[in-house]
Amino acid sequence: MRQATRLEPEALGERLKAEAIAIPADAQGVETHISHLERERDALGAVNLRAEEEAGEVGQRLAVMESERADLTGAIARLRGGINELNDEGRERLQAAFLQINESFKALFETLFEGGQAELRLVESDDPLEAGLEIFACPPGKRMAVMSLMSGGEQALTATALIFAVFLANPSPICVLDEVDAPLDDANVDRFCKLLDEMRQRTETRFIAITHNPVTMSRVDRLYGVTMAERGVSQLVSVDLRQAEALAAE
Repeated sequence: MRQATRLEPEALGERLKAEAIAIPADAQGVETHISHLERERDALGAVNLRAEEEAGEVGQRLAVMESERADLTGAIARLRGGINELNDEGRERLQAAFLQINESFKALFETLFEGGQAELRLVESDDPLEAGLEIFACPPGKRMAVMSLMSGGEQALTATALIFAVFLANPSPICVLDEVDAPLDDANVDRFCKLLDEMRQRTETRFIAITHNPVTMSRVDRLYGVTMAERGVSQLVSVDLRQAEALAAE
């Protein structure tokens, strides 16, 4: 009725009362008025005898949807609460790990460079989960600057100090160092080997150094190499330097 007449029931009742008063008194006018009312009735369409049942079914579906909506809203709230808890715990653990690694990094940097200063800084955001990490270092006799402005050898030693600082905070069973000593001179290679030996004693990590530097090779426990005694046939060779030194001493 609202769709057909575009009126609320109360307004429609008032209109019908007004029209009833205006009904013609003569027979012809009454017939014309009846015809007009019949056309309006036909325009309303057929009567839906299942309207009450359909309304009940729609009401049931609506109740189910409202219940599901409440469940989804509750699940979303619980999920957001869990995410917030994880973020809070992540911030605390990240901040604690950052402070620990930063302190170890400062100490190892000073050991490798025999002086100077270095530190890690969180940049671009106050939130540790969204912040970036920048390495600032100051070798002896130089100004504090970002790591990218340092020479190749200085960058290698600084990166080594950072890697070892991470291992002190959370040691892993194995650490592979691939040509770390390549850009270093002999004096810095000696410092690197001393620090590597110290890390071996302080942690239970097995360090594997891939290198061609004779100084580094002379300071390790065991050497592994590949030789080709026959053309096209490679063979792995292993030398225990500690056992070799003991045999040489005898």
